[in-house]
Amino acid sequence: MNRNTRPTPVLPTALPPGPPPISRSTHRWAALTVLALAQFLVVLDASIVNIALPVLGDQLGMDTVALAWVITAYVLPFGGLLLLGGRLADRYGHRRLFLVGTAGFVTASALAGLSVTGGMLLGARAVQGASAALLAPAALALLTQLFPASTDRAKALGIWGAVAGIGSAAGVLLGGVLTAGLGWQAVFFVNVPVGLLVLIALPLLISRDPASIPGRLDFPGAATITGALVAAVGALSSIEQVGFAHPLTLGLAVAALALGTAFILIERRTAEPLVPLGVFRNRNLSSGNLVMLLLGAAMVALFFALSVYLQAVLGYDALTAGLSQLPLAGALVLVAGLAPALVGRLGTKRTLVGSLLLLAAGLLWLAAAPSDADFTVHILGPSLVIGIGLGGAFITATQLSVDGVEGGEAGLAGGLINTSQQIGGALGLALLASLAAARTAALETAGAAGGEALTGGFSWLFLGTAAFALVGAGVAGIARRSPDADVQHSA
Repeated sequence: MNRNTRPTPVLPTALPPGPPPISRSTHRWAALTVLALAQFLVVLDASIVNIALPVLGDQLGMDTVALAWVITAYVLPFGGLLLLGGRLADRYGHRRLFLVGTAGFVTASALAGLSVTGGMLLGARAVQGASAALLAPAALALLTQLFPASTDRAKALGIWGAVAGIGSAAGVLLGGVLTAGLGWQAVFFVNVPVGLLVLIALPLLISRDPASIPGRLDFPGAATITGALVAAVGALSSIEQVGFAHPLTLGLAVAALALGTAFILIERRTAEPLVPLGVFRNRNLSSGNLVMLLLGAAMVALFFALSVYLQAVLGYDALTAGLSQLPLAGALVLVAGLAPALVGRLGTKRTLVGSLLLLAAGLLWLAAAPSDADFTVHILGPSLVIGIGLGGAFITATQLSVDGVEGGEAGLAGGLINTSQQIGGALGLALLASLAAARTAALETAGAAGGEALTGGFSWLFLGTAAFALVGAGVAGIARRSPDADVQHSA
């Protein structure tokens, strides 16, 4: 791309013509550390609460379906508003929106920890997710400005992807330690001092934003895509309560389809779309985002179900449940570090397919765990295989999504992959949690004991996550490289 003839989009949106790139920091690696710390918090908060769910559910009077919404209430506004957050950052400044989003995230975290009712907690989680939707795309834009050279940017994006993957796994361990030692409120309060550190450090490392870029905000596009996501998750969640054929379920499904169609039509006709649809002509980007959508669905549902299974079925306390997931987290971190070497030897596509197949195998193994499972016999082996598969799949799916993307579109590609992960997580959890609850109810009706019935429900959920991983492997396996894509395996 010739930067003199085409604007440089650095977020999940098309940028109008603006000023040329400027140096934002003389300490860019230190600035990247601060940005990555903020990204770590954003991803961590989708998983850290999992271990605390049974405890806070007892104290706030929330049943299993309501507990699933503690996760969904965060993931849904995060995924649904990411694209609008990027557009706002383009208009009003990346540094400014990053700081606004971080401040909102810190405030909402404090309110979540102070919650005395389930409704208050869900409201605080929704504000957390909306704030994260401002923070994350702005951070990606700042990253692309800090590292304009393709080689340095690839390293920075690799660190970014590794931090996101590690944050998902580390959340369950940290959540167990905090819940056992300080109570469930600590999983939210921990964000406050870290967020304040980010708010203090970043203005010292990154220069002020240039003048705002004029342009019209695509609010119709943002409204329709957010409404479509809310309706889709609502339809999936209502299946467990009222059934497939209930007017509420059907009405929400129709609304989701109609709003999704409206979004596509709006984006095709508007001069400044929220998502320029032409970017999906890059087959690598499209395939990578579809794989990440499926991987996000599997990841969020897995960490939710595994945390509840260990405590509600096997009787682990919060600390033991967190420590029991240390092998999974350790395997993920180790493979995340080795993934670049694996890609260099095998290529992105083979590494991704192999990782997803390993993930599916581990999930199928876990689905066979009984209600009286022994950790060493039934949990440890699947956890290690799942961690290896997750670590390789997350990094290589991110790599595939930016394969062949020109330097000026790196921010756009990064924003889309983040959105795909969050949307997949919201939809996957809603679908599989409803499936698990329905299976548990059927087993209880048939006379199964409480632990056996719960185990049967979780088994179906783990089978569902394995199915997502297998479909992802199929998508990656048949993906054709774009003609202009040239994967640099040695990078």
